[in-house]
Amino acid sequence: MSQNFEFYNTRANEAAAEAAVATLDNVRERALRSETAWREMADRAKQMEQEREVARIEREKRQAETAELAAAKELEAVPAE
Repeated sequence: MSQNFEFYNTRANEAAAEAAVATLDNVRERALRSETAWREMADRAKQMEQEREVARIEREKRQAETAELAAAKELEAVPAE
């Protein structure tokens, strides 16, 4: 998984831990809001990573198809003896 996801997820876990030990309501609520924000960022980072992987696979397929078509055209262009 990407480094961004790991970073965001770590920050979310830290905020959750802070909320768990907070004795003041406002501190707990702030930590919980922070956790929510970090988790949303982690989810977006994970989704972007997955979308990039799908795009990379599709791009490689297109490149392979283009290479195959170019090779086939080269074979057609070679005059018969």
